[in-house]
Amino acid sequence: MLTRLRCGRLLSFAFFASALFAAPAGNGFAGNQVCATCHPEISETFFRNPHFKSVASRKEPPDKTGCEGCHGPGAEHVESGGVKPIARRFSHLNAAAVQGACLECHAKDVPRANIRASEHTRADVVCTNCHSIHHSTTPKFLLARRQTELCYSCHQGVRGQFEEPSHHRVNEGAMNCSDCHNPHGSFAATWRMGAESDMLKPAFDTEQPCLRCHIDKRGPFVFEHASVRVEGCTACHFSHGSTNTRLLRRPVVFTLCLSCHNGAGTFGRENSGVIATSNSHNLLDPRYQRCTMCHVRIHGSNSDPLFLR
Repeated sequence: MLTRLRCGRLLSFAFFASALFAAPAGNGFAGNQVCATCHPEISETFFRNPHFKSVASRKEPPDKTGCEGCHGPGAEHVESGGVKPIARRFSHLNAAAVQGACLECHAKDVPRANIRASEHTRADVVCTNCHSIHHSTTPKFLLARRQTELCYSCHQGVRGQFEEPSHHRVNEGAMNCSDCHNPHGSFAATWRMGAESDMLKPAFDTEQPCLRCHIDKRGPFVFEHASVRVEGCTACHFSHGSTNTRLLRRPVVFTLCLSCHNGAGTFGRENSGVIATSNSHNLLDPRYQRCTMCHVRIHGSNSDPLFLR
């Protein structure tokens, strides 16, 4: 058994070594073998890196293979004994150049298609701010740190929201920021009346990311709640955390409902306004202050236009 195990390890090492230490490519390219000679701290673990597939396939041209696929031709760097810098040093590049280098390969990936128009790009946050290509400590995506810590390093206000009594369980590890957001940018939302998408990751192609988990709220319903369909979940709920139960925007339910149901006109297709509260409902009476005690299907109903049971 031990002999088979050792043979398997030797064969695996031989495969990785033969791929990594391929013959020099020429045309200004030194090849991975030469890079590994001076940079063993990177080459020894590079076979675990997703970028290693460019080497293992042996089908990519030299300018798309291994170290020089990202850093450019290295022959002059090697011949000068390291005095002449490598063609592309990411620590010396501006934000646009770093992003352009990564997008030479990753532009074809659909989740990254809108990255140039994202809020991160506008703020000069680029790939190497979040990803550690050679020394990642996370099992996925080559992140520089654990995802929540990485996001909190800029979004300090969001960290505080996840400490609220009612919150999504991000700090507990039940979910991640990327479950709802696409850090590489997303296209305009079809909810919230076409407002900015906050880099949200749509569920089911065009719908709110909330529906990935809260599938029972999806519909379609015969009788729809306009605020849910037009403005989206955030019309009533905070996304990250709240001091109110169920992430609600107001502590008392009827005050939340009255923010829309006040009889204001010039709304809707016929300018009929939002339905006002019934005159039979005395809102000073605690019985009428919990609207959802009766209007239980508040996200949409297939049986009653007033969302009654």
